[in-house]
Amino acid sequence: MGITSVTIDVANPATPRAGEPVDFLVDSGAVYSVVQSRVLERLGIARIGREEYRLANGEKIHRDKGIAAFQYGERIGGADVIFGEEGDMDLVGATTLESLGLSFDPLRRELKPLPMLLA
Repeated sequence: MGITSVTIDVANPATPRAGEPVDFLVDSGAVYSVVQSRVLERLGIARIGREEYRLANGEKIHRDKGIAAFQYGERIGGADVIFGEEGDMDLVGATTLESLGLSFDPLRRELKPLPMLLA
């Protein structure tokens, strides 16, 4: 099993083109993305709530969340983001990938364009 990482710019939605590159681990099982709190705070991303999350090992944790803009190449999208704490990895999750119009191909270990359907 390989590890896939990707660099995506993260920004405050008020200034989506003024982002900061973050090296993410692609986690095909994660719903939300995790970015270190210090990065989100530097970008002026507000904490809008606190939620309980379950880790792969079953442990429950509580983290603050906000809303961030993400840019990968020419693709820009917005999604919830979790404020990572010490020991948390920067992860890109499914909702962020979907907001960018991307999906993760686990066999090729790469991001692919997602068919954009209006239904």
